[in-house]
Amino acid sequence: MTVKAVVIQAFGSPEGVQVVDLPEPALAEGQALIRSEAIGVGGVDAVIRRGTLGEFGFREGLVLGSEVAGTVTAVGDGVDASWIGRRVWAFTGLGGGYAEQAVASVADLVPLPEGLSAADAVTVGGSGVVAHFALAHVHFAPGESVLVRGAAGGIGVMAVQLAARGGAEAVAVTTASDEHGERLRKLGATHVLDRSGAGEGLAGYDVIVDIVGGADLPAFLGRLNPNGRLALVGAVAGWPPADFGAAMMAAFQRSLTFATFSADTVAKSDQHAVRAAQFAALNRGEVHSVVHEVLPLDEAAVAHRMMDDGEVFGRIVLTP
Repeated sequence: MTVKAVVIQAFGSPEGVQVVDLPEPALAEGQALIRSEAIGVGGVDAVIRRGTLGEFGFREGLVLGSEVAGTVTAVGDGVDASWIGRRVWAFTGLGGGYAEQAVASVADLVPLPEGLSAADAVTVGGSGVVAHFALAHVHFAPGESVLVRGAAGGIGVMAVQLAARGGAEAVAVTTASDEHGERLRKLGATHVLDRSGAGEGLAGYDVIVDIVGGADLPAFLGRLNPNGRLALVGAVAGWPPADFGAAMMAAFQRSLTFATFSADTVAKSDQHAVRAAQFAALNRGEVHSVVHEVLPLDEAAVAHRMMDDGEVFGRIVLTP
């Protein structure tokens, strides 16, 4: 038996992403097989597909995707059989998600609450946890001002909502269009800037959550208030310049803090607790998922083209 999956045939443009037939996945000890209902398309998928992270060992033939939601259909040795038939959110690692059937460690499964759609689960499941712990990583406190750089993506949308709900005095955002800015205002943003940071923002910010990185990072370090903290949680625009720390040294007396943040440093039990709480909050309408579009698995290249063109607000979801 074969299953459809999306692989990187050639790094670079979205045209290098192809749908192929692969053998049905085999299960190792501690793993579960999930029949996918929805597959999240994340910014990290685009970064991997472009070849930006080649030094981390990614190779052509990789099945893209890191999160799916669906039903457990089989389990490997050492896994409680009661998982079979349950609807779950699953982290598949940095590959393996863009497929009709996906494999995940049972330690990376979170049961879905009744009433939560698979599309909502993959829209918030990964990005919400990153946003939550990124804000915690820089010790965000009520009454502080926050700038979310690159706020129209999944992590940014959740960071805006969480900062607003957490009592931020102001929540500024950078985004690509006025339309995206107005939608972010409805989610809690108080100031809207363009991608360069131009616009009627504040003179400085206590906290910056940066999903973009790239050549302009030093300019945003310069927007921190004294004792301000910036967390880099993504690099959709590529790596910062090698000398970006010079901007901090030039502002030595302002006691600025730069940090990278990866959810890999957070215990899975803590991640799952936050994820389950956010799923429950979604069901109660306290936070909102933003699904840009739902596309069939066959159109994964279209999804990546939309991300490269900067068209996406929220997250694209693929369905088998």
